[in-house]
Amino acid sequence: MFLKELMPPNIILVHGEANEMGKLKQKLITQFADRNTKIISPKNCQSVEMYFYYEKMAKTIGRLAENTPEVGETVSGLLVKKAFTYQIMAPDDLHVFSQLSTANISQRITIAYSGAFGVLKHKLKQIFESVESLPDEESEGPAFRVHERLTVKYELEKHISLHWRSDPISDMVLDFVVALVLNISREIPKVVVESEEATKTEEENNKKAEKVIHALFVSLFGDVKFGENGKLVISVDGNVAHLHKQSGNVESENEGLRESVRVAFQRIQNAVKPIPLSVS
Repeated sequence: MFLKELMPPNIILVHGEANEMGKLKQKLITQFADRNTKIISPKNCQSVEMYFYYEKMAKTIGRLAENTPEVGETVSGLLVKKAFTYQIMAPDDLHVFSQLSTANISQRITIAYSGAFGVLKHKLKQIFESVESLPDEESEGPAFRVHERLTVKYELEKHISLHWRSDPISDMVLDFVVALVLNISREIPKVVVESEEATKTEEENNKKAEKVIHALFVSLFGDVKFGENGKLVISVDGNVAHLHKQSGNVESENEGLRESVRVAFQRIQNAVKPIPLSVS
């Protein structure tokens, strides 16, 4: 009689003699044959799983309830449980319909950056769709906003400051910008060092080329000396020619000697300093 009043969906028989429990189970199956009742008689230490199906309903309140959503439209908000009821509300309405409140955490960090501020902005534009400059009146100096979440400001003494409100997406954007700034800062000294090394290498090559040119002129004309302003003074049978190595001009009263020195210098220059393959 008790079971007929309750009509439970699941009946579990425990703590009884096996044969008697089997008889009771068969009797209950017969009694509840027209019902969707599950009758289980588990053995000792046997696990039993039961599935319960029920619906949860949530009411939209506040700003979210001002407009009726269309069929299939997604409603996004905060799900708040109070006792046994559920409510969906906008984050700004949380303090109105509950005793809870929200807060925004604004964060700022300052990073050393000796590069050009425009270079950083250009690199970020290649990655993010939204990189917008901010007016000087609003930011008190050069600044731009990345992805509408992070503000980058140029500070004095080779520093930049990053401002953002903490949330998962903004934190991810910040991590990328910080990594980019540090990477650019590492590249700048490298470029300077490579530039200095290239200058030293070019100076050494020029010195070697001058030595080769002088040695070849000595082998061709014999008496070759260094004159004023880096000129070469070539003497052949009492005739003298002055060669300007920078311009390639030759000064001599003897036309034959002048032409011989000019052609020799041109050929030596082509051998010592050939045209680079990259030049078209």
